[in-house]
Amino acid sequence: MSLAPRAVLVHRRTEYEELLARHGTHGQAAFFLAARGRSADEVRERHERTRRALAAVAGAVPLTWRQTRVERADLDRFLFGPEDVVVVVGQDGLVANTAKYLAGQPVVGIDADPGRNAGVLVRHRPADARRLLPYAAGPGAASDELTMVAAATDDGQRLLALNEIYVGPPGHQTARYTLDTEGAGPEPQASSGVLAGTGTGATGWLRSLWQQRSSALALPSPTEPRLAWFVREAWPSPTTGTSRVEGVLGAGQGLRLTVESDRLVAFGDGVEFDTLDLTWGQTVHLTVADTRLRLVG
Repeated sequence: MSLAPRAVLVHRRTEYEELLARHGTHGQAAFFLAARGRSADEVRERHERTRRALAAVAGAVPLTWRQTRVERADLDRFLFGPEDVVVVVGQDGLVANTAKYLAGQPVVGIDADPGRNAGVLVRHRPADARRLLPYAAGPGAASDELTMVAAATDDGQRLLALNEIYVGPPGHQTARYTLDTEGAGPEPQASSGVLAGTGTGATGWLRSLWQQRSSALALPSPTEPRLAWFVREAWPSPTTGTSRVEGVLGAGQGLRLTVESDRLVAFGDGVEFDTLDLTWGQTVHLTVADTRLRLVG
């Protein structure tokens, strides 16, 4: 007998909860904010809107389903199942944070604070959950299959991201590596790092690099199996080049970096605490991921 669907409600601590964790009481948090020209009432009201949204979604889960909740900080320790319907209640970025831990489960993005989010990935309101959850679990539910980017190292480490993966120094040092675009040949480089991203990421960090250098590259769309990549601030020297600083990768193509620094890191979607550590002589390969994010609606 197959298991009933499980609704997994993904959320994150609100700014108000983080303030209480740091300062202990509402009064102390209010004093801290007032000294910086901010109102605790405004922060608490956003917290209450988020809590109400989470409660409304939890109440919309069908009675025959199982349900559980997972906080963003615990995602790397949570075991998702094939029968799960993942309901992200929060911001667009929380969908990206969740995507790397999934394996094809449908995702419903619920905007917990309409008007403050772009709504690119959290496309629905809490009131939509009662209709959307059974629909997402059913056969033939319409969804966008969003491309993801993968990083794989020569010692078996692997990282997925929905927006982009950054490879570079953990601080403000210079990254030294050899870049190989699999066809054009290797080029030693010194730079601030390399960014490879998807069409979803093309609305954020990737786009800022694209605009900054007035690039003629055609950025991918979110569902297109294609990546764009950019080298940040490549430095020319007698031993390092700058002839390969941007490009696109299709399915089956990759970008290979061989580390020539004491330590570089690779992380996805701005989550710096979940990194791959890279050392001298190690190789990391950036490609279109086999996994896609199934975003309902």
